[in-house]
Amino acid sequence: MLTDSHCHLDRIDLKPYNGDLDAALDAARERGIRQFLCIGVSLENRETVVDIARQYPDVYASVGVHPCDVESGTATVEQLVEWGGAPEVICLGETGLDYHYAEQTKELQQESFALHLKAGAQAGLPIIVHTREAREDTLALIREHGSTEHAGVLHCFTETWDMASQALDLGYYISLSGIVTFNSAKALREVAKQIPLDRLLVETDSPYLAPVPHRGKSNEPQYVREVAEFVADLRGMPVEKLAEQTTENFHRLFPKSRG
Repeated sequence: MLTDSHCHLDRIDLKPYNGDLDAALDAARERGIRQFLCIGVSLENRETVVDIARQYPDVYASVGVHPCDVESGTATVEQLVEWGGAPEVICLGETGLDYHYAEQTKELQQESFALHLKAGAQAGLPIIVHTREAREDTLALIREHGSTEHAGVLHCFTETWDMASQALDLGYYISLSGIVTFNSAKALREVAKQIPLDRLLVETDSPYLAPVPHRGKSNEPQYVREVAEFVADLRGMPVEKLAEQTTENFHRLFPKSRG
């Protein structure tokens, strides 16, 4: 039983399924994927992801503003706490810092990230964190404004073991995406071997970053199986055990997903 801990169901390519999201989810379910976390990235798509989660008992939602979307507006602590009260919403984010694509909005990103962290601490909700080329600032803001009791996850992790280790010390989980299967990801694979099994998640980040052997195609939730199989092989363990443990981790990190 696998969980796709991070997917953008409002953005995946549904052409192979004649525009039918039900069919795309069924394709994943047939491969053993039993839960999906549909991620909010902006004020604009907040209602869309929550509506998708309302339609399917195995789909959950997050609400938040991605660091590359902050120029279009972010949310207040009060708004995030209110939106996080919806039964379908199990966490806040995707938030964080991206100095690779959006360094020009660094200050806005930091303000928005701090608001999400404060809201998570207030609402008792974990945080989905995007971090790229912003290691020190990401960790510093988590330390200053975050909650260790209701921490979160560094999603689609591509950073160093040093950053992972510090995040783990702060109560965070680490999520691996299809990037770990890329030929260029040798350093990340070494990190993947060291993450404690009880703090590990797997994800697709679909429609982005399809894993090998689907690289170059539009990603979709069913391909989380390829990520899990690769990571299990990397760690020398049965994929069934990794699937069971990462799903257990998902429910521990996001208690609202237990229903």
